Amino acid sequence: MDGGHCPGPVLDCVSMTVADAVARILILEGVDVLFAYPLNPLIESASKAGIRPIIVRQERTGLHMADAFSRMHSGERIGVFCMQNGPGAENAFGGVAQAYAESSPIVVLPMGHSREWAQVQPNFNSSLNYRQVTKSCEQVTLPAHLTATLRRAFTQVRNGRPRPVMVEFPSDLLNEEVPEPFSYQRAPRIRYGPDGPSVARAAEMLLQAERPVIYAGQGIHYAKAWQALRELAELLEAPVTTSLGGKSTFPENHPLSLGSGGRSTTRMVHEFLSQADLVFGVGCSFTSTPFGLSMPSSARILHATVDSADINKDVAVEHGLVGDARLVLEALIEEIGPRLNPEGRGRGEGIAQRIQAIRKEWMAVWRPKLTASHQPFTPYRVIGDLMRTVDVAETIITHDSGGPRDQLSPFWECVSPLSYIGWGKSTQLGYGLGLALGAKLARPDKLCINLWGDAAIGFTGTDLETAVREKIPILSILFNNFCMATELMFYPTASVKHRITDISGNYADMARSLGCYSERVEMAEAIVPALERGIRKTREGVPVLLEFMTTQETDMSVFP
Repeated sequence: MDGGHCPGPVLDCVSMTVADAVARILILEGVDVLFAYPLNPLIESASKAGIRPIIVRQERTGLHMADAFSRMHSGERIGVFCMQNGPGAENAFGGVAQAYAESSPIVVLPMGHSREWAQVQPNFNSSLNYRQVTKSCEQVTLPAHLTATLRRAFTQVRNGRPRPVMVEFPSDLLNEEVPEPFSYQRAPRIRYGPDGPSVARAAEMLLQAERPVIYAGQGIHYAKAWQALRELAELLEAPVTTSLGGKSTFPENHPLSLGSGGRSTTRMVHEFLSQADLVFGVGCSFTSTPFGLSMPSSARILHATVDSADINKDVAVEHGLVGDARLVLEALIEEIGPRLNPEGRGRGEGIAQRIQAIRKEWMAVWRPKLTASHQPFTPYRVIGDLMRTVDVAETIITHDSGGPRDQLSPFWECVSPLSYIGWGKSTQLGYGLGLALGAKLARPDKLCINLWGDAAIGFTGTDLETAVREKIPILSILFNNFCMATELMFYPTASVKHRITDISGNYADMARSLGCYSERVEMAEAIVPALERGIRKTREGVPVLLEFMTTQETDMSVFP
């Protein structure tokens, strides 16, 4: 067990309201940004304490920003969001549910109705209604209980499986005084690993396997286990694929990389996974989802996860390891290393050559779409030009739900950790904009991109104004085909008879009216120049939306 360093308790003998004391605790927990929507007294208290409040246009986007902020810091710094009671807490539900599904650690601090009316219908009670989408959910009812409640919340959000925690403050409590002296100690971050016999058994399984595949999840990001993952893969000479959340945990230009898996994936992932005799899932949950990989029924499953509740939940496993992904991987390296010939196992070169041969065949099928010059052009042409235009190693990109996710994820080649924000356990339209905004706040040195469609912008597009007002210069890539193309196959009658999949708008004009730099691009030869102008504008501190008029693309890199 490895305990994170925690400074001693801080004692204050000054009079403070509950709201001011919460702000003081946030400072002690390392919080310097508060994502918020009024009314909530915590916003004013945070501002007085030196925390920057960022006000969004709707609660979901603020939660998505907090989500990405935590992800970009591997959970070492936590995104925090607050909102008002009633409609604010009700509107925020989707953002918290998405973070729960994606295992993202955020702290949510809603104001509640006064204690007299909190339990009276129809008043919305967050501490009751959010329990199914939070790891910890409490209401503070007395000022004396404040520090203990927030201590529990921050300890929960920093340790074990990352997920949202919530603390609700009744409106009449926030202006009450906290008892003196005020004392608070920052929550520790604790890492734990598996026992020796479990590691030895897992090592034996990996060494016995003739066709192992390593499946890496986002737990690698939270454990900062990127180097250990690479070291184990090279030691075993085993190919690596990732979940959508785990994308960028392993460099996809590495000879052993198969690429990422989701609803759409690479041919390399499909062929190697279907022939695997053992799948080693590490830092993943193996959660069954239409937007993730299915494990082959013929393969033995070895599962390493930080949460024991994942073991045998959706996939039957032969052996499990519970612990921090980096501690697990380092223990396996220590166990396996002395048992192998220093010259290697002699199969790595052959595996790498096979990966390259399959990649060549797969790309021969898709390159025409990635380079097509016909009008209107395909979304794949934009993705191909985007990859060739940006510095991928210095870029953070995220997709949105539907087509943009399935078109982008197989082809975007990540080469550095935390450069791709993948998701798919829940698939709320409009999630990607807030993720890009939060990522840019966390990593202002990076080019941060969200790629979305004309359906998604209808959900959260007004928060482009947040990017302008808060000076968060992201690059937003919009595919507009006047249609919900992914849904066409499900509504052959309704889409023709009632045009239910038709949507429209000039989103470049909309973005410009909100203060963004924007262009609408209709010719293939104009894609790269528009991208170059957009990137220059972000470097000048201006948020950008580029609207690309594309085909109603329905072809995806999917396999039976």
